[in-house]
Order: sequence, then C-alpha cells, then structure tokens
Amino acid sequence: MLKVGDKAPDFHLKTDEGKEVSLSDFKGKRVLLYFYPKANTPGCTVEACEFRDLRPKLDKQDVVVLGVSADSVKALAGFKQKQKLNFPLLSDPEFETIEAYGARRMKKFMGRSFLGIVRSTYLIGPDGKLEKIWDPVSAKGHAAEVLVEVSNK
Repeated sequence: MLKVGDKAPDFHLKTDEGKEVSLSDFKGKRVLLYFYPKANTPGCTVEACEFRDLRPKLDKQDVVVLGVSADSVKALAGFKQKQKLNFPLLSDPEFETIEAYGARRMKKFMGRSFLGIVRSTYLIGPDGKLEKIWDPVSAKGHAAEVLVEVSNK
C-alpha cells in the first residue's frame, strides 16, 4: 500500500478525448487523482459532479483534477458530456494504474465478494510525492473535503 511521502506511480493513460497523458505531464503542479468504480452510476456521478462544481476553487489552489476508472474512452466521453464535467477522465481498462495505486481490491456487496475498484483519492504534490490519501471515500461530500485539505496546504 502507498503512503504519504511515497513517490506517486507514473501512468500513461488515454483521456476521454483519446489523448495519452502521464503524471509527468503535470510536473510542478499538484494533481488530485481520484479512482471511481464506474461511469454513469449514482455514487460516481455524485462525486464527479461535486468535483465539477468545485473545480474553479481547486483551480485557485493550483490543483489539477483527474478521474480514473476502467471504463472505455467512449464511455468516459459520454459520461463527461452528459454531466458537463470540466476535467479529464482517464481510461485504465487494463487496471495497471488502478492497481499501482492499490485501488483494486476485494470488495463485498450484498454478501458477495468480488475484485473491484475501491473509491479512493490521492493528492500528489508538485514534487511527485503523495501529500494525502483518502481511502476509502464516500462519494457525497468528498470534493468539499478535498478542497478543505488543499486550501490548508
């Protein structure tokens, strides 16, 4: 498991627009990397819309918001358009980045165990090191919690 102070794992993923991005593209900036189970589901929609609504305030704190799921680029593009999201969504269908951050683990739902994406968030400092980890996360109110944390740094 990653911990605060660790170097954040780099990634190379496609955005909802099909462009490849990596963590190194954001060198010198603070990056908020949040992992969510599936686009267009209730909790993930709430979380994404709260980040959308708080993005201007996060921009003032010089924080780049990136959402990551295993959804296809096409599914992410539809989700972004439908919810009018104002930040990139990254597609990780092979779970490489999701697993590098420890966000794919055994979960339980209705008495059933399965391997899934755990809603979690990582704040990466301009130096590429982890400043804060939220794991697990409740979708509702999480963006506001993040804003409080980044405003206090």
